[in-house]
Amino acid sequence: MPSLKDVKMKIAGVGKTQQITKAMNMVASAKLRGAQSRIERFRPYASKYKAVLTELAGKVEGAAHPLFEVHQEHKTCALIVITSDRGLCGSFNASIIDAAARIVREKQSQGQQIKAICVGRKGRDALRRMQGVEMLDSYGDRMGSLDFALASSVAQTVIHGYETGELDEVYMVYGEFVSMAHQPPRTIQLLPFEKPQTEESEKAPEGPHCEYLYEPAEEQLLGVILPQYLKVQTYRGMLDTSASEHAARMAAMDNATRNCTDLINSLTLLFNKTRQASITSELIDIVGGAEAQNG
Repeated sequence: MPSLKDVKMKIAGVGKTQQITKAMNMVASAKLRGAQSRIERFRPYASKYKAVLTELAGKVEGAAHPLFEVHQEHKTCALIVITSDRGLCGSFNASIIDAAARIVREKQSQGQQIKAICVGRKGRDALRRMQGVEMLDSYGDRMGSLDFALASSVAQTVIHGYETGELDEVYMVYGEFVSMAHQPPRTIQLLPFEKPQTEESEKAPEGPHCEYLYEPAEEQLLGVILPQYLKVQTYRGMLDTSASEHAARMAAMDNATRNCTDLINSLTLLFNKTRQASITSELIDIVGGAEAQNG
């Protein structure tokens, strides 16, 4: 049985850990409010942007823009992986990295070369250890200060690579903020942009439908809207990941705080048992000594 001093030291150590987890929970909660507000405001804009682009793409024929072209041979696949810079957020980063690893294995089995662009240190460190993955670009310690310029830089890299033929496919993996308790990894294909099917576009939708009039011509608008769409989707992935990170860390620290409470209770019970055993042992020694003197 451990000594009373050892149990006391363990209780004090767990208590200090509990104070840290409580503080981290409060910090994550404060940061989550701002991150959740940003993604909730930006998400309708990104969805409407995609709807307008889909409507516009359905009015043009053929490959009206280089980003619409499907390359004959798929030799190189670019992977944008967005994770957090820091840990202590449960399995959040691990699930995103696992989703990225599945794409890497699938594309490598098809004979494709993988080039990665990582936003966040956790994803960067993980993909650097994967075999056959070339690091095209990485952005560490940037998730705490996200801006649209960072998303533009990432999107411009893949746009240039796709237009020059260096990249044949582009995927993005990030953590989608669904709710406080659910932040699943999501994978979307950015390039080539999939135009709506002709049969589906010609089918009359149910309910009211809005007909857009474009000026200048659709082909000219695509040259501006399509690259901007990629930047918008990249920025949305970053905002989603940021909000998901804080929600996951808040839940992880809440679980850690409860575990510390349970551990302190069990250690307190052990301390009481140890103290009672010590008192009983001392009483036995005293009674034994008294009996020896009387005898």
